[in-house]
Amino acid sequence: MSDRDGIFAGDDPFDIARRWLAEAEETEPNDPNAIALSTVDAEGLPNVRMVLLKEIEADAFVFYTNYGSQKAQELDGAGKAAFVMHWKSLRRQIRVRGTISREDGAQADAYYASRSLKSRLGAWASHQSRPLSGRAALLAEVARVTARHGTNPDRPPFWGGYRIVPSHIEFWADGAFRLHDRFAWHRPDAGGIWRIQRLSP
Repeated sequence: MSDRDGIFAGDDPFDIARRWLAEAEETEPNDPNAIALSTVDAEGLPNVRMVLLKEIEADAFVFYTNYGSQKAQELDGAGKAAFVMHWKSLRRQIRVRGTISREDGAQADAYYASRSLKSRLGAWASHQSRPLSGRAALLAEVARVTARHGTNPDRPPFWGGYRIVPSHIEFWADGAFRLHDRFAWHRPDAGGIWRIQRLSP
């Protein structure tokens, strides 16, 4: 594709995504790895929230959460999700749609162990998405789990990762006069051949 050069150049969309994220890490003041994750509930009602993308693998995107949370229930129920990464400083975004699977093995253990102690204890203390009587109750729970699990807690069995294997990836960059550049990558199944199309802005 003759005009897919510059920031759009490359034959592997995951390489392009890693390159864009690395550039964003130099310019975005806060959380350049933030994604707006979209799910649907059992009735098909959409839901969206910000989470932090933790890894771009050879064929997937990985983030971590509490498996008892509303997002996790929706991810497990639908088996599909979408997200967008937007970098205002670069005037670029990446949109991803695909299938979901859990990452709850050694890779999740290693990521959990890399977090700060307070974050690890917070994972134990938070009953994510459930009603909370007040901040004092949350802090009391943090104190309780600290006393119970000490300074080297194991990963909670209810906390781990999700892997999104995309069937669609779109790279978007702002253009003059709102004539944006958009390239959509699509494949019918994981491991298939990517088909690339330029889209109208």
